[in-house]
Amino acid sequence: MSDWNRMRRGNPRTAISTGFVLVALILYLLTRWDSGLLADLWRGATNAPATTVTAERATPQPERTATRAPTATLVPTQLAEPASVAPAGTAQARSVEAATATPKPSPTANAPPTPTRASNLPVVHVDDLPPEAHDTLALIDRGGPFPFRQDGTVFQNREGILPPKSTGYYHEYTVITPDEDDRGPRRIVGSGGGELYYTDDHYATFREIIR
Repeated sequence: MSDWNRMRRGNPRTAISTGFVLVALILYLLTRWDSGLLADLWRGATNAPATTVTAERATPQPERTATRAPTATLVPTQLAEPASVAPAGTAQARSVEAATATPKPSPTANAPPTPTRASNLPVVHVDDLPPEAHDTLALIDRGGPFPFRQDGTVFQNREGILPPKSTGYYHEYTVITPDEDDRGPRRIVGSGGGELYYTDDHYATFREIIR
């Protein structure tokens, strides 16, 4: 008769307790089988190298520390100097040059003074007059002698083209016209105030002479 039968017959409570212990042991083994421990024990019993695997698996692996990437160091970028900004030395040199530079005279400062006009008539520059008119002006400046007896006589201004003045203010002078047998149509009229007028159509029109 087996021990189990003796226990069942001798003490029923002992048999029940032993049965519970066996059931609990079986459940525990099944649970461990699911977790792999019982399988490792079984492989260890049947295959020696499996024990090494189990030992290695049981050894806790050190926790890997996440390696942080080195933080990039921002290097400040050197600001480029503006192209339009000149070095201080250059600016000072230019200031010295500007201060020592000889000022150029303006065209207005060197321009000849505008002659005072005696009338509202058109003007003619003395250089634009014909050569014979230059000869007549030279005689007027010297006071003669003149080629015609009428030269230096009073001009009456009957046409009213010249500015009105008292009688005797104007005097006329002949400007010789080439290939003419008489005095021709050209005249210069002088005045007591120094104004000079030129006509080339025998007093029909006048232009004020600008020297």
